[in-house]
Amino acid sequence: MRAHRRTASIPQSFRVYLGVSAPRSDWLEIGPFRDQQPDAAPGVEPADDDLCNIIYSSGTTGLPKGIEHTHRRRLDWAYDLAIGLRYHSGAVTLCALGLYSNISWVGLLCTFLAGGTVVVARAFDAGAALATIERRRITHTSMVPVQFERLLAAPAFARSDVSSLQAVMCCGSPLAAGLKRALIERLGCAFIELYGLTEGVITTLAPEDARAKLDSVGKPLPGTDLRIVGEDDRELPRGAVGEIVSRGRILMAGYHHRPDANADSTWIDDQQRRWLRTGDLGRLDDDGFLYVVDRRKDMIISGGQNVYPADIEAVMITHPAVAEVAVIGMPSAEWGETPLAVIVPGTGATVTAGELIAWTNERVGKQQRLGGVEFRESLPRNPNGKILKRELRHEYQSRVRVP
Repeated sequence: MRAHRRTASIPQSFRVYLGVSAPRSDWLEIGPFRDQQPDAAPGVEPADDDLCNIIYSSGTTGLPKGIEHTHRRRLDWAYDLAIGLRYHSGAVTLCALGLYSNISWVGLLCTFLAGGTVVVARAFDAGAALATIERRRITHTSMVPVQFERLLAAPAFARSDVSSLQAVMCCGSPLAAGLKRALIERLGCAFIELYGLTEGVITTLAPEDARAKLDSVGKPLPGTDLRIVGEDDRELPRGAVGEIVSRGRILMAGYHHRPDANADSTWIDDQQRRWLRTGDLGRLDDDGFLYVVDRRKDMIISGGQNVYPADIEAVMITHPAVAEVAVIGMPSAEWGETPLAVIVPGTGATVTAGELIAWTNERVGKQQRLGGVEFRESLPRNPNGKILKRELRHEYQSRVRVP
């Protein structure tokens, strides 16, 4: 793809769009825009510390923040990922998410560095993606869990030739162990789970480790360090649950025009080094593998005990009548907070709320027991597939009462 960096000639209203059903009249499609650009080098040599891009956070827990990355940090990020995700010059990469997504940047930059080929989908459709994999002999792709789930569930999957796939990566939201196991078994290629933040935190679970460490999200990329800290900001020993903090050469320069957010996200160690607070809770095992427990802001405190919604969700998703589930904390006069499960039932499911509560409460700890179940047709998600629990809390806290 020919690049153009002389921004002065780009219309102020310029937008790149793919698959938008009704673009504004002043929008430009990426193909014609690309073809209008000169072949000559732009004559610009960015310095290592020059700003490369600003990608906005998903906003799952609040107002999105602009995440700044410099050219050097972004290049190092791409180098490390290309090695970890097994890119090479013969890679043919399918990008099936919007190009605004940091997940798409993984496929784009890794493929460009290796000298491969990028295939950009205008929109994601499971059947169309399978057809593209077969027709274009796709070797690499990066998708979110709900996309992989739809691929496996598509009627066309059983008759599609996906043998060209060499290495695929899943990230963006928690990956249920059952779905992870199915992807490992059915895709027939190297399946790599990635845990990360656009801010510059990355771990990968390599295929060689996946079966032994199925519930883990792997180890940090070389050059990235992880620690677990408690409520008192002291480092915790292996096995203890606390907030995940990280530092390394790919860490963001900071949040755009947000000194408050920069301060809130900083943890300083005893050597006065800056670490990023991820807002995620996790633990490290004796082998250095990371296990993500939940988002810190999603944690429920019930009867003085910490309750992690992800633990309850992992149990409930195994019920045959549950297609999707999100557990949120609801105010409780007796317990302070009580878990409420918001369920998308499977096709043809007939389970009642009472039956599902009883089934779940038999399988979780006493402090994890559900106070209620709500059914709905779909869960609110952002464009990258993450469930927006803050929207669920806002909706249900105003009209649902739990014990």
